[in-house]
Amino acid sequence: MSLNPALEDLHFCPRCGQPPTIDAPRSITCEHCGYGAFYNPKPVAVVIPITDDDEIIFLRRGFEPRRGHWSLPSGFVDLGETVETAAAREVMEELHLRVQITGLVGVYSRAEDRTVVLVYAATAQGTPSLSEEALEVRAFAPMDIPWHDLAFWSEERALQDYLGSRARPARS
Repeated sequence: MSLNPALEDLHFCPRCGQPPTIDAPRSITCEHCGYGAFYNPKPVAVVIPITDDDEIIFLRRGFEPRRGHWSLPSGFVDLGETVETAAAREVMEELHLRVQITGLVGVYSRAEDRTVVLVYAATAQGTPSLSEEALEVRAFAPMDIPWHDLAFWSEERALQDYLGSRARPARS
């Protein structure tokens, strides 16, 4: 899969219709009208929601990618909101749960991915519930995390960082 499939089939400038210069996957420029667009990774906000019993709340994903796998609440940061606001919003949308962000766990990216993942720890305030995005919701003690069934590599790395030596080593 291409990092930017939108540029693969683009043969004309979207502003003037002339042939553009394409520097895939990064940019499109047009010497005829001066149009230019630059493509960057999208930020994704992820939350590790912690219960009063020091368990981590996971959801079983209801949508692709990785439908049916265990995941932390997450989603894209919208224009006009901070990453922290996006993180709390995503938890509310996916789990109907309020959280108090307690700190940044880490920032995760790979050259072959289209995202930059920012992971926050948070205190859960209330009881989570199901949604279209969460087929199942469950809190796991750190020793019971379903490592083999996590949706994304970045979650595994973030959990390892959050839990320190208690975590299973991350895969590359």
